[in-house]
Amino acid sequence: MKRFALTAAAALIGTAASAHDFGFAGILSNTNQGEELPTLILATGQPVAEGPITLESGKVYELEIEADGSAELALTGPAFFRNVWVNEVVINGLEVRPFGLESVEFDQAGTMEIEFIAIRPGQYELKIPGSTGDSQRVQITIQ
Repeated sequence: MKRFALTAAAALIGTAASAHDFGFAGILSNTNQGEELPTLILATGQPVAEGPITLESGKVYELEIEADGSAELALTGPAFFRNVWVNEVVINGLEVRPFGLESVEFDQAGTMEIEFIAIRPGQYELKIPGSTGDSQRVQITIQ
């Protein structure tokens, strides 16, 4: 029995060592570089986006949000943010690595970049809270 346990342990160690030779795969692969999405605009009376956005589950994306400072505006999307993994939020060159997000808000003009991995397929939206117009939201599909 002792001999079997040693043989099994040696086999597992050998398997782990040979798996390391293949490098990272999938989400962690060097080929899964961040894809930039169309910039979302926060400005009084202007549409947030030019149209719907389609994402692929497992891919890294960079979303830039620009506010012109014409009003204090936010984007909310709890369902979207709960179905992606947010790697970082960059504001004025400062990186924040949050556990999660529900919304973001601009009190003045500025730019924010959110890097994330799309996880769960579905239909989501980011919208200006309290708005009712279709141009004040962006539909996001994760396939």
